[in-house]
Amino acid sequence: MLRKIIEIDEEKCNGCGLCIGGCHEGALHLVNGKARLVADSYCDGLGACLPDCPTGALAIIEREAPDFDEEAVKQHLAAKAAAKTEQIPCGCPGANVKLIQRTTNNSHQNAESYGSELRQWPCQLRLVPVSAPYFDNAHLLVAADCTAYAYANMHADFMRDRITVIGCPKFDKENYSFKLAQILSSHEIKSVTVVRMEVPCCSGIAHAVNEAVAASGKAIPAQTVIIGTDGTIKNL
Repeated sequence: MLRKIIEIDEEKCNGCGLCIGGCHEGALHLVNGKARLVADSYCDGLGACLPDCPTGALAIIEREAPDFDEEAVKQHLAAKAAAKTEQIPCGCPGANVKLIQRTTNNSHQNAESYGSELRQWPCQLRLVPVSAPYFDNAHLLVAADCTAYAYANMHADFMRDRITVIGCPKFDKENYSFKLAQILSSHEIKSVTVVRMEVPCCSGIAHAVNEAVAASGKAIPAQTVIIGTDGTIKNL
C-alpha cells in the first residue's frame, strides 16, 4: 500500500543516534555507524524522530510499504526491553559488583601523581546492575568512553566523589536512556554530570541522560561538560 514512511539520507547521517531515541516504535537502529530503518512495518510515518536529527538526514516520504503493524511493534519492543534487563550469563569475575574504598588523599598538583578515583566496579553502563547499592545517595558521572583519554585530569576533576558509568553512544547498540531511567528511579541520585566529547555522535549520551531524568519524574540536577578532541573543556 502507498503510505507515509521515513527515509534516511546516508550521506547526511552522522551516526549520532538521536533519532533512535525519538522513535517510539523501535524502527530505527544504528548499523555500521549509520541510522537504518529495520522494518517498514515498524514505522508509523508520523515523524517523531525528525526533530532529533541535527543534520536533516531524515524525511517523511510516500512510497509502497507494508501497513504499520502495531502488534509486531509491541512484540519487538518487548523483546528489546527483555534483552536490556538480562544479566550476562557467563559468570565472568569481571562482572562481580564491588565498592572500592580509597584510603589515600589523591589531591596532588602534579597530574602524573593522581591516583585512581574509580569508586566501584563494574563501570560499563551495560554491565552495572540497576540495583547496585553504590548508587544510593550518589553523585553520578555518565561519561563517554573517549573522554578519559582526551582529558588528562578526568579522575581528579570529574570522577572524584562520584559513581562513574561509561559508554559509547555510537558503537553500543542499545539506547542508554532505558537503563539510566531505571537507575534514577530506583535510587536517590543527588546529581548527574555528563562528560562527552565534542563530536556530534557523542551527543547521544547527553540526550539519553536528559530522557532518563525526565522519565524518572525526579528533579535531579544535571549538567553536561563537553571535552574537545584537543583535550580542553569547551563549554565551561
